[in-house]
Formats: sequence, C-alpha cells, structure tokens
Amino acid sequence: MIKSKTKITKQTSSKTSKYLVVTIKEALKNPAWIEVAGILSRPKRNRMNANISELSGENTIIVCGKILSEGEVDKKIKVAALGFSEAAKEKLLKAGCEVSLLKDEIKNNPEAKNIEVFQK
Repeated sequence: MIKSKTKITKQTSSKTSKYLVVTIKEALKNPAWIEVAGILSRPKRNRMNANISELSGENTIIVCGKILSEGEVDKKIKVAALGFSEAAKEKLLKAGCEVSLLKDEIKNNPEAKNIEVFQK
C-alpha cells in the first residue's frame, strides 16, 4: 500500500539524518518514486538492509537501506541504495557492478524506468 504524500511528509519531519530527508524530498517530487519515499519514511528499524548475496535482477535494484558485505556477487548488477558498507562497495566494484546512492538514482532516473525495489 502506498502512503499519501501528507503522511510521508509528516513522518519525514521526525528524521534527523539530513541525507535521508533530502532523499525523501527528491523522491516525493517524482510520482514514480512515491513508493520508495514511503519506504524511506518508515522507522529505521523497519528499513530493509540487504546482503550482497540477496541481490539479483536484470534491472536496477533499489535498496531502501544499507548494502552489507555478506556473500559474493555472481554477475554484474546495478545497485542504488541509501548507503553501502565499505566492504560491500569494494566487492561490488571489483565485480564490475555499478553502484550509486539512492538520491543520485532518483535525479538521474526521474521516471523510475527499469527499477526493482528490493523486498525481503
């Protein structure tokens, strides 16, 4: 279920991370990214972190949390996330994967074409 912009904005007002607030505001500007803004506005304990081993897909994988380094990469993928652990970023770059921050992906792909939102 997609949250309303009003509810997302209300939940965003309690966030302390400036980067997170800016990312949510960028996502709210584009109707295609409303689902991601809703996920990011959740409490931190409900945010989805992902291990490298859990990532797979043909399109850009959007992780509304942090990428952690457990596991190995078996193919080149494109990943956009709220954050990356240093070890995870190293592994992904060594494997030839494309990595970007979520805010940058929202700016570069305002129509949200060819994305898959990571869900556990």
